[in-house]
Amino acid sequence: MYLSPGLYHRIIRPRWFTKTYIHDHIKSQFTVENKIVLDFGCGTGANCCMFGTEHYYGIDPDVNRVQFAKRLYPNHTFTVFDGKRIPMHNQTVDLLLIVAVLHHISNEQISEYLSEFHRVLKPDGKIIIIEPYLSRKKKFNNWFMTRYDDGEYIRNEDDYLQLFNNQRYDCTVLKKFQKLLLYNEIFFIAVPKPKNTQNDNPFLKPSFDEGVIPMNDTSQGKFFTNEAP
Repeated sequence: MYLSPGLYHRIIRPRWFTKTYIHDHIKSQFTVENKIVLDFGCGTGANCCMFGTEHYYGIDPDVNRVQFAKRLYPNHTFTVFDGKRIPMHNQTVDLLLIVAVLHHISNEQISEYLSEFHRVLKPDGKIIIIEPYLSRKKKFNNWFMTRYDDGEYIRNEDDYLQLFNNQRYDCTVLKKFQKLLLYNEIFFIAVPKPKNTQNDNPFLKPSFDEGVIPMNDTSQGKFFTNEAP
């Protein structure tokens, strides 16, 4: 069931919930100060408060949620994702955040996105992932998630990791935890496998497609190309 951005933010992403099940876990493992962060599938922008306004960029295909995020957090940067090319320069992202997004996306589509992640991540960049997962030890939770969650692609641990391994990422599981007793959550990172030279990297493409103009304030720390509406 689709919720309006306001209802989604109040019901699915209340501040206490986001802090407990997302922010606290991330901050326990990573230093986020002065890191360039791309929030892939940012929704209503609930994660932006972890990061400085000059270092956070949120993208989402839902126009209404992006507009809501812009109103709620006017000093942070949000843009609509066209589902194909991430509107950022090559090798500019330190941390790429994916929270409760992949279980809404098919394997085929994720593989395409993983190629784009290679392009925008710095050589030492990392992908931070928190997703619901199917556990052999939590049968009731598995049933509950598949019955009531809108995501059609909740996977087990091995299936999530294999998606990244197949696209030249090394993965490390940081922890597994329960969310509100009924959700199994897996928290892991994916790091691009190193390449010796830029020319050897098959994922790097020109920074901009023809007709896309860089923003004028790149020198001031902005790494987005011009935003979609």
